[in-house]
Amino acid sequence: MPTATTMAPGIVRVPLRVVATAANASSEVVAARASFVGTVGVTFTPDTVLTGANTESRTLSAQNKGQTGAGTTEVASRAFTSGVNAPAYDEATITASVVAAATDVADGDIITFKSQNIGATGLAQPAGLVIVTFTRA
Repeated sequence: MPTATTMAPGIVRVPLRVVATAANASSEVVAARASFVGTVGVTFTPDTVLTGANTESRTLSAQNKGQTGAGTTEVASRAFTSGVNAPAYDEATITASVVAAATDVADGDIITFKSQNIGATGLAQPAGLVIVTFTRA
């Protein structure tokens, strides 16, 4: 909804339901499209607990694919190793990249959500809710 200055709101949250990913599989889906220049952040709220493990684990991340789908900038990542868990129905922040400008987005950039199995069989990722938050620059 436009404001008195006809500018769109400064923060936009885009929700996306994701299906479960099997322990021995990885996935990547389009999560959101930036509608202005700014920065991006990502959270994941699982339907059931995601308990980290060291040998067989899972990393959740987000990538900026740019406007042509060819981008590879990782904007956020969280490895679910031993001691790193996501309780059921509790929003877990996917840690923002510390690389300079990695969380910057341009109008039209596509953000994907990735679920990567680590190890021989990996760790299952439960279904849940991904929230991509864009903050206007």
